Amino acid sequence: MSQELPIERIMQTGILTCDPEMPLWMAAERMAARQCSSIIVLKAGQPLGIWTEHDALAVDFADPDAVRQPVSQVMSRPVASLHLSTPMSEAALRFNAERRRHFLVTDDAGTPVGILSQTDVALNQGLEPYLRLREVQAAMRQRALVLEGTQLLAQAARSMRLSECDAVVVKCVNGELGILTERDLVRFVARHPGNTPIDGLASRPLLTVYQDDTLIAARDLLMDHRVRHLAVLDESEEVVGLLGFRDMLAGAEHLYMQELRAALEQRDRALAQSRENLQLAERVIESSLEGIIITDPNNRIEFVNRAFTYMTGYTAEEAVGKTPEILSSGRHDAAFYRQMWDSLKRSGYWRGEIWNRRKSGELYLEMLTITAITDESGAVTHYAALFSDITHMRENEERIRRLAYYDALTGLPNRRLLEDRLELAIRHAHRNQTRLAVIFVDLDHFKAVNDALGHAFGDELLVMMSERLQMRLREDDTLARLGGDEFLVLLPDLEEVDEVTRIARRLVEAVGEPCVIEGQEFRIGCSLGISLYPDDATTAEALVHNADVAMYRAKEEGRNGYRLYRNEMNLQDDRQRALEKALQEAFVTGEGLQLHYQPIFERESGRLYGAEALLRWHHALLGSVPPNDVMTLVERAGLLPQLDEYMLEQVCAQLAAWNAVGAGPVPISINLSSRQFWQPDLPVRIATKLKRHNLQPGLLGFEIAERTLLDKPQQGAVVLKRLRRLAGEIAINDFGTGYAALGYLHDLPITMLKIDRRFVQRLDSGQKGSAAIVAAVAGLAREMELRLAAVGVETEAQRDILGRHGVELIQGYLFGRAVPADLFASRYLASRSGLPESTS
Repeated sequence: MSQELPIERIMQTGILTCDPEMPLWMAAERMAARQCSSIIVLKAGQPLGIWTEHDALAVDFADPDAVRQPVSQVMSRPVASLHLSTPMSEAALRFNAERRRHFLVTDDAGTPVGILSQTDVALNQGLEPYLRLREVQAAMRQRALVLEGTQLLAQAARSMRLSECDAVVVKCVNGELGILTERDLVRFVARHPGNTPIDGLASRPLLTVYQDDTLIAARDLLMDHRVRHLAVLDESEEVVGLLGFRDMLAGAEHLYMQELRAALEQRDRALAQSRENLQLAERVIESSLEGIIITDPNNRIEFVNRAFTYMTGYTAEEAVGKTPEILSSGRHDAAFYRQMWDSLKRSGYWRGEIWNRRKSGELYLEMLTITAITDESGAVTHYAALFSDITHMRENEERIRRLAYYDALTGLPNRRLLEDRLELAIRHAHRNQTRLAVIFVDLDHFKAVNDALGHAFGDELLVMMSERLQMRLREDDTLARLGGDEFLVLLPDLEEVDEVTRIARRLVEAVGEPCVIEGQEFRIGCSLGISLYPDDATTAEALVHNADVAMYRAKEEGRNGYRLYRNEMNLQDDRQRALEKALQEAFVTGEGLQLHYQPIFERESGRLYGAEALLRWHHALLGSVPPNDVMTLVERAGLLPQLDEYMLEQVCAQLAAWNAVGAGPVPISINLSSRQFWQPDLPVRIATKLKRHNLQPGLLGFEIAERTLLDKPQQGAVVLKRLRRLAGEIAINDFGTGYAALGYLHDLPITMLKIDRRFVQRLDSGQKGSAAIVAAVAGLAREMELRLAAVGVETEAQRDILGRHGVELIQGYLFGRAVPADLFASRYLASRSGLPESTS
């Protein structure tokens, strides 16, 4: 049974939210990153208001403080909502009636589950028949607002607001045309570039169409390039207007109603002229493929045509004398019909999509137009309704679109869609100066499997492989099937080549997992070729070709692996993988790994306060590997769990060993990675190790980066409380280097703040900013009764300045480098009175 598309099928499920006190620029930054047109302001889990791209027009870009005010001061309220089962036609009606651009979508419990924009509805309206027959000039906005590139941003935003424009054309200094949209203003709120000329802010190039182009071609251009506006050119290449999705919808509505009213007026005149014309009109109505209902002013049916009977199942005898309520589906509420009648009384017509029910009980979606017919005095004498069943048309449109852009077997994007996305990704990478990669994937020996076991077996294998590959990719990556056993992967927004090789390894591993089809278990492999933009090529065609060449090189070198297009990158990648493997083996055998301990002293008394445990690795061939390189290898190879376990076990064992020989150990702190901190069993594992090594409370402490707690401070507080009961110090290290959530610090059971070495090392350079930061952090620590440590102290001048600010604890090369356990015991544990001589 066919049903109208509900809004839950087209809504955006990832609701972007913020709290009322969030600065406007930060809310805009989140919108720009997610490419969302709105952000919901929540308070205690309830929607308080909404800030949209349109609201960006009201920002005073000439005032630097305008973007720093809380979003609650500029948001729109209240937030209008729709139930997730609301039909798309009803949503479209509410957008027009209430003149809104966004609705919050809620479930039965009133909980927000998505956001619906006017663009979402516009892209699913099914206007193809109209768009194919009309030209751009029939729908475009005349006299587009064109601004000089020298105009300042604040003035441009004000011009857009006063002109009620959501986009303007910018005439740049070099003669090139650009465009400035509401979405661009959101990015400017996020970046707050200042009240600068719009010449450097406009998006380029400006996409254009000509007046005599078809609307369907313009619509496709908008969708292909994922933009909202096109400039319209005349024959002399001059901009004469703008065109967007809403213009197409408005043009279609206006033209359709004009034609309908003209047809009904002509038919009414024919009825008044003569009986012969009346009979002719009746024959025309009877032969119409559209269902027609004519009612009296009281909405009682007087006439229906044969198309009505064909579509609804009701004969004329069953319908005449009754009201159109016999077709009611029950899916529209009283407000829907009240809006319909308000429009009829106000303008004399209503048009929209509506769900009705056939005599058989089957629901169907129809496009309905109702027109009020009046006499010479203006009094309504009849209502005429024309409708057509559009259920199958909507389903067919979606089916045709999928066939054009998606592979029929696997459901993956095909070559055409992949090339479109690749072209767009290249432009994005060029604009943002980022990398992207193309991976050519070819299954090894697939033809042999296909020939031996049959094409049906081979098809099932291809579907299985496509699902495995898709599961190993990131959310924004694209996997496409080129045909046969060849796939292509697009990886946008890459920061470094290592990201590509890590994903390539995951893909090889995924394909190599055992396959079970029709009770048969077997394995296959795959060969991958990688090309990079802009390193290897700058066009889509060249990138795909170079990836293909690299793939054949992988096959020649043994299959079931990957190769990069440039050989020097392959050599670098081979060395990287060898180091990762060596480090992984080291965590198993312990060979080459050693913990060093850097002392922490009380500044005034000089007494040894504690130490920080740091990992060191000595490679058999390369010698000592720098600590930063070790951490990079750990993160890239996914060895953080092994590192965390190794550090915890080694520190506990060393503390127990010092206890056993009466060395009198001091508290040792371990740096916890974000991944380890959020492991559910972390407190239990720590408690187990403390008990196993018979360690007294307070000897084991932990240091956590402030960004670890930023996103989930309340959940982080729960973990910290459990750790605090098990261990000693809980410190936030590198304090001041990130966006510290100062509002949550008083709720966190921490005991220490560690000032980052970058601020400490600038203290004796004459930079007032670092001293001010140290003073501010010191004051904060005193007010919150937290211990304060400074990291990276290397000069006496730094030590003196820290003393003036009341810093209690110091750590750095001036007093002691990180050393092995035996040297730490002999140098620091044996005698703890007084700071050691400077080692700088």
